Amino acid sequence: MKRIMLVDDEENVLNALQRGLRQIGLEQQLTIELHTSPLTAIKRIAEAQFLIVISDYHMPEMSGVDFLKQVKAIQPDTIRLMLSASAEFKTVLGAINDAEVFRYIEKPWNLPELEQTIRLALAQFATNEEEKLLADDARLQNHQITAQELEAKRLEREEPGITKVKWGPDGSVIMD
Repeated sequence: MKRIMLVDDEENVLNALQRGLRQIGLEQQLTIELHTSPLTAIKRIAEAQFLIVISDYHMPEMSGVDFLKQVKAIQPDTIRLMLSASAEFKTVLGAINDAEVFRYIEKPWNLPELEQTIRLALAQFATNEEEKLLADDARLQNHQITAQELEAKRLEREEPGITKVKWGPDGSVIMD
């Protein structure tokens, strides 16, 4: 399942973004998840793979840059986008440098630019995945990784955390 996450403390902004994604036809390709809290969004990031995360810059619980840095740490392959009403150069530069944001979306956005940004992000994700698969195939051919290691990487990409299960001595799964 392909997912996109939208994070903003203002519910009306999330709803407007979701409507925009519907208008450009992305709702058929992606499952859209909305979060008003970056803290609950981080928990969700640890549970499921997201192709794209769009986060507001200014939020009360945590800045968008700090949130996207955590997203990067948990899911480094997720394409990160920043949303803000501020066009201040330091804000944009900080987001790009600290959280490696792919693109910056200015509020209020216009629909054609939003569509182009999302489509570029999806294309970037696909390119990155293809490059990783090719590199893994080359490592397998050169006996640098085993078929089991390759399969574990594939499973981890599809379901983050699945290969890091804690097992009890009786074979049960230990929950934190």
